[in-house]
Amino acid sequence: MNPNRLIAAMGICLALIVYATLARLAGRPALLGHAETYWVVVIERFSAYGLLGFLISFLLPGRFTLSCAMATSVSVLLELLRALTPDHEPAFFDLSQKVVGSIIGVTLAQAILIFLPRPPA
Repeated sequence: MNPNRLIAAMGICLALIVYATLARLAGRPALLGHAETYWVVVIERFSAYGLLGFLISFLLPGRFTLSCAMATSVSVLLELLRALTPDHEPAFFDLSQKVVGSIIGVTLAQAILIFLPRPPA
């Protein structure tokens, strides 16, 4: 695997998550338009942070704890930054969705990495 491509993919994913988290409500991207149901938003949040955890874990193969800590710290930091914006308020349920999504993404990637062949050292 080319680590430069993984770093670029993780950077793009992180940039999109930061934009979607900190953007004003009128400028926030919506998957199904502005009449989204709550569960669509939950799935969007969960899958975005799952992908971020997946990419972080592929950058740090075999380091489950460090990958979980990095992915979780990103979600906690963004939720704290969200508290500083005037039209958002942080919510514990949102944070829990983000943390669970990132941990499941890390776990899935580490499970895949177990079965991939390692390059010779």
